Amino acid sequence: MQYWKKLSQQERVNRIAEALQKNVNFSKDTSLGYPASKLDNRVFYDDAPFLKDAPTLQAYVANPNNIGCHTFGTSEKAFAGTQNIEREVLNVIAVDIFKAQPDGFDGYISPGGTEANIQAFWIYRNQYIKDFNARLDEIVLVASEDTHYSIAKASNLLMIDSIKIPVNFDNRTISKEVFENHILEAKKKGKKYFIVTANMGTTMFGAVDDVNLLTDVLVENNIIFKLHIDGAYGGFFYPFSNPDSVLNFENPHVSSITIDAHKMLQAPYGTGIFICRKGLIENVLTKEAEYVEGMDLTLCGSRSGANAVAVWMILFTYGGNGWFEKISILQMRTKWFCKELDALGIAYFRNPFMNIVTLKASYIPEHLAERFDLVPQKHDHTNQWYKVIMMEHVEIEHLTLLIDELKQVIVL
Repeated sequence: MQYWKKLSQQERVNRIAEALQKNVNFSKDTSLGYPASKLDNRVFYDDAPFLKDAPTLQAYVANPNNIGCHTFGTSEKAFAGTQNIEREVLNVIAVDIFKAQPDGFDGYISPGGTEANIQAFWIYRNQYIKDFNARLDEIVLVASEDTHYSIAKASNLLMIDSIKIPVNFDNRTISKEVFENHILEAKKKGKKYFIVTANMGTTMFGAVDDVNLLTDVLVENNIIFKLHIDGAYGGFFYPFSNPDSVLNFENPHVSSITIDAHKMLQAPYGTGIFICRKGLIENVLTKEAEYVEGMDLTLCGSRSGANAVAVWMILFTYGGNGWFEKISILQMRTKWFCKELDALGIAYFRNPFMNIVTLKASYIPEHLAERFDLVPQKHDHTNQWYKVIMMEHVEIEHLTLLIDELKQVIVL
């Protein structure tokens, strides 16, 4: 690990204090031009004694705005401290986890994976228009039917068509023949420029797309494409459970990756991450943002620097080895649960490197699904799957309760 280290509590407290000192202090500094301030002190007490040992809460009260992209050009000098924290986070994620070259990437901490996905597609749409004079009806989004609904949002917002590739019902995989047929059919209909999403853990199934299958088809058919990895769910899990993963920047076809810190990393909600190779993000430079130092290359604009602090605190509390250990424990719990399901003859899907187990609904009585808060694939009578996710709070004791209940309703 080049950037990811485990730091002591005092080292973490000192680092965040140093960062906040480099930001504008709305309590003490003469700062007349910013449409912002610290959080209202009638509600959020900035002198509470517990804050001295709570760096993340200190950052929330200070209310830093990490507007802009801090891996590209200049940024607002008023928030230089938390911008540096964000850069440290991105170095860990891009270089140490996803194998980018140092200084070979751009990115930012977004309000979530949905925006991060849309950011990628926005970049590639604009690049196709700039480099090829492409018309909107010549550009198409391609993803499996299990892909997150943010792809549908992006299609609507960016006014470009999308294609859903069917997957096998039981193993949730895309076949080469089906993928190739859809690509060639789209080409016949006038599509020339493709934006392809590969999943690193779908939301419902934890399925991981065979990225080599996708790129082989695209290259063999001389397709112009950009490949985006949606690792919103699996980004903080799959790279640690599968050391042979090719869903990273060592793969020359991968242009960008989305990860959510508010899922497996347990950061506060509203914390997604977008990373892309150098030379891409400037396709969405908003030149009209003249009052923003360095202007803006993000979809959201203003965003909380405290979220960067929260992610930084988690990463540097664990360090790389500590995080690997945590993922290994969740893997063991998942394997135990699958073993119990096998003994009961309950059909399910699980990618062997993921911690989602999706059970066929025909085996699960509705009252048990409700009692244990199992999430259905569809919230109506057509539902065919329920999922169980081995998160931090899901322990063997909780899983045992479900298994014991299933034993009562299944005839062995």
